[in-house]
Amino acid sequence: MMQSDIELNDYNDFADIRVLSVPDDLAGTRLDAALAKILPDFSRSRLTTWIKDGRVTVDGETAQPKTKLWGGETLSVDVQPDPNEVAYEAEDIELTVLYEDATILIINKPAGLVVHPGSGNWSGTLLNALLFHYPELRQIPRAGIVHRLDKDTSGLMVVARTLQAQVHLVNQLQERSVKRHYLAVAHGLINADGTVDAPIARHPKDRIKMAVVRTGKPSITHYHVLERFTAYTLIECRLETGRTHQIRVHMAHINHPLAADPVYGIAPKMDTSNEVRMALEDLNRQALHARKLSLVHPESGKTMTWKAAIPFDLEQLIGTLRADMGMSQDDFDEDDEDDDHDCELIYVRE
Repeated sequence: MMQSDIELNDYNDFADIRVLSVPDDLAGTRLDAALAKILPDFSRSRLTTWIKDGRVTVDGETAQPKTKLWGGETLSVDVQPDPNEVAYEAEDIELTVLYEDATILIINKPAGLVVHPGSGNWSGTLLNALLFHYPELRQIPRAGIVHRLDKDTSGLMVVARTLQAQVHLVNQLQERSVKRHYLAVAHGLINADGTVDAPIARHPKDRIKMAVVRTGKPSITHYHVLERFTAYTLIECRLETGRTHQIRVHMAHINHPLAADPVYGIAPKMDTSNEVRMALEDLNRQALHARKLSLVHPESGKTMTWKAAIPFDLEQLIGTLRADMGMSQDDFDEDDEDDDHDCELIYVRE
């Protein structure tokens, strides 16, 4: 089997690099002991191994398990999966494949499907499904997956079917030439289009969250207003970078978190109608859908674009928000004429 020299970093949403700030109350603590308190989900022996392997840095420098910390240092931890937990199994899980050839697959991921096995989700993932439907992908790192969507974000993903295609796609993601457009419903009324340029890193106190952090990695999200409702705004977001939870973090950072977001969201306003409240409860996930994907085909060199229909649950929420304004579906003048098709394939450049 060919070996890959892919560097899986945050531009393809895949590396699990934790950037952490040492709290002051751990001053005087050894590095291994401090990490055990900051990352309680991992055993101390496992953390010590990562330190010895050079996978942990303190202010950019490798260290030893007994290195003393004084508070305020920046730790970078390259989290490695447990070999005993990554013997991935093929599972008969339904996939919606919008396009395939010998080089790539375009998947329309439903909300609720985890992309890659990890802590608490070692089965039932997109990777397990890919191994069942395309057994040859076992020869490709991560079954050809090069980027991912949050569990409860729906929409388009590309999967490589060859090692060469995977390297090509990862390079495109790192060079920011893959174009990803998302449809989202944000809390509050957004007055105009804009850009959020704010670095993102792991939340310094809550490890399940990401946050805008001064020492984080560069992160840029452009947003475009499509439609305003009583207390929500339908927007399109375009990513320049691909950080974990990027759109969710950036929109919350400007006080417009995504509707129904269980991690970064806020409760509906008191005067929100019962119909809208019920629609938000029925959505039961962040209102975010990866609607459009453009990339250069690794083999043909053509730029190709796919567009996926809005999923039913999000369409129901948008319809309820329009009805709450006394609007009908026909009042919306966004370019939706192809949404009754599974996919629109456009050759942008020959």
